[in-house]
Amino acid sequence: MYKTSAALATARWPLAASAETDWLRELASDDGLTGFMPPALPDAAWVLHAMYEHELGPFDMSYGEYLRAFLNRNSTSPEIIPGLDPADVFTDPSDPFAKSTGEHPGPRYRRLRWAELARRTGDPVAAEGRLPCHTSFPSLRESGGWPVGITGPSEGSLDRSDWNRLVEILIEHSPQGADTRCLAYYTPLVRGAEDFDNLHVRAGRLADAKALYDHPEEDSWSPSNLWAHDRSWVLCTDYDLWATKVAGPAPLVEALLNDSEIEAVRLPWAP
Repeated sequence: MYKTSAALATARWPLAASAETDWLRELASDDGLTGFMPPALPDAAWVLHAMYEHELGPFDMSYGEYLRAFLNRNSTSPEIIPGLDPADVFTDPSDPFAKSTGEHPGPRYRRLRWAELARRTGDPVAAEGRLPCHTSFPSLRESGGWPVGITGPSEGSLDRSDWNRLVEILIEHSPQGADTRCLAYYTPLVRGAEDFDNLHVRAGRLADAKALYDHPEEDSWSPSNLWAHDRSWVLCTDYDLWATKVAGPAPLVEALLNDSEIEAVRLPWAP
C-alpha cells in the first residue's frame, strides 16, 4: 500500500519554486526554519498530536529507565515489566533508538485524549501562554520522564491517521474540494539540516495530499506547512511542537473542534 502511495506522491507532488513560500515568510514574519506559523485567517485551531495508552499501562517506570534496563538485559533476565513485550514499546526492538513511524502503535494500545490525561493528572491541556510541546504534562515527568505505557505525541509531525482525517476535513471545507490546488513546504530540519537556501516546496492537489505522508524524499513526515493556492487556509506543524495549527475560515475551524476523530482546541493566546 505505502509503495503505491510513495509512487503517487512522487508523480503528483513535484518540486515547486522556493519563492512560493515568500507570502508565508511575510505572513508569519519568520524564516520558516521550524515551519511558517500563520496568524488566524480569520480563525484558527490547534490539532493536538495523537498519543496512545497501553492496555496495561501506564507504569511506574519512565521510558529512560525502561530503555536502560532493556539495553542491560541478558537472555535469562525476567520480563522488565510483567506482561509488557518490548515490541509494544519500541518501533523496532532490534534498534530501540529508531524513530516513530507515525503509525498506530499496535492492537494493545488505545487512543488517549489530551483532555482525558489532563483530567487524570491535573495538568492543563495547554498551559496559558504556552504551546503544546515537550514541556506539556509536567507532572508525568516528576519521577524521571514520560511513563512507559503512554506514547508521547509526535514532535513536528502528525501521525498518519490524523493527517488523513485532516485532509478529509480540508477537502470538505475548500471551495474546489478535492481539486483544490495546494502547496506543501518541508523545513530543511526534516531533511537532515540541508538545503537551507533552496526551500523544499511541492505542488499538487488536495485529493492526493494523503500520499504526501509516504513521499520517499521527505522521510515520512507530514509537511511543515500545507496551504491552498488561493491562500484561504494554511496549516503549520512546527518542528518543535506537539500540535498543528490550522488557520482559515470559521466553518473549517468549527469542523475541527467538533470532529470525533481529531482532537483540536483553541488557544486564545496564540490566535
